[in-house]
Amino acid sequence: MPWPEPISLRGQHARLEPLQRSHAAALADAVRDGELWKLWYTSIPAPERMEAEIERRLSLQGAGSMVPFCSLDAAGTPVGMTTYMNIDPVHRRVEIGSTWTAARMQRSAFNTECKLLLLTHAFEALGCIAVEFRTHRFNTQSRRAIERLGAQLDGMLRSHQLASNGTLRDTAVYSIVAAEWPTVKAHLRWQLDRPRATSTE
Repeated sequence: MPWPEPISLRGQHARLEPLQRSHAAALADAVRDGELWKLWYTSIPAPERMEAEIERRLSLQGAGSMVPFCSLDAAGTPVGMTTYMNIDPVHRRVEIGSTWTAARMQRSAFNTECKLLLLTHAFEALGCIAVEFRTHRFNTQSRRAIERLGAQLDGMLRSHQLASNGTLRDTAVYSIVAAEWPTVKAHLRWQLDRPRATSTE
């Protein structure tokens, strides 16, 4: 059996479903919210490339190197994508990455709960010893979001990859290890449960 297997994860604010080709039209609409594909420091599919991106992720799933999800809001509307990737079943490690979310859902309880669902499944169902997060050194919004989860910076992979515009990407590598999970989980639950004056954090 593949490790991990595709699975549906549900919370109060968010739902994660195995990515399917039928999600393409709704995800093309979602990515238009904020014109996310225009961000130079990350790789997010343009609306006309959404079907190809879904095929790419499903192909990687077939090869055992990725488990892709469609992220849906509380009403069941697709608003983004995320994955388990760089899967290492021998050492029980995964990376949570290739994530994007419609602009209207960013910095909200939705994002916090998506990460809580993925981390809970990774540590408590899959028995992971560590979960990684990677992002461009200049993606300050992503780095702040990862740090708010409680992940620790492991280091910087300098000149790690070529970006689509030909520039070199320095990759910031973060992780949460199994011993830290109870404290991180309590922190994420507090973030979700605390009273909010607005919908943003």
